[in-house]
Amino acid sequence: MTINSTAGAKVYIGPASEATTLTEFEAITTADTWVEIGEVEDLGEWGAEGTEITFKNLGDKYTRRRKGTIDSGSVALVCARDPLDVGQIAARAAAEEQYSYAFRVVLEDQPSDAGTPTTFYFVAVVLSAKNSFGTADDLTKTTFTLGIDGAVIEVPAAA
Repeated sequence: MTINSTAGAKVYIGPASEATTLTEFEAITTADTWVEIGEVEDLGEWGAEGTEITFKNLGDKYTRRRKGTIDSGSVALVCARDPLDVGQIAARAAAEEQYSYAFRVVLEDQPSDAGTPTTFYFVAVVLSAKNSFGTADDLTKTTFTLGIDGAVIEVPAAA
């Protein structure tokens, strides 16, 4: 089967970083400095999107379109708030800093028991850590907004 649910995905925060290549991200992995962010409910949506540049030609009355810069987006990472979760503590601390941090998202989509899952790497600024309190029948949640700073590197699942 080639389609999977998001269930089982894990999100990790690493150190402040300016990594841009898979080799640089893998060096962080070997340093064993990734901390899982617990109680994640929603990974949001993110990925490369080109900025549209337009030009309106008076002569033929048509709009011309070109692609400008690429924006990898922002992640709205929704978590059930756990004040003792080490990953959430690290993300809250990062929200107070100006630095970009390394992030790793690992899906549970390996094609076989011996396979490896899809893994995404990116660097992001933690723009916010907002709490949502809701009503008496809601869990308190924290949404971490991660502003992706550059490309998202995807390492596909393998058998």
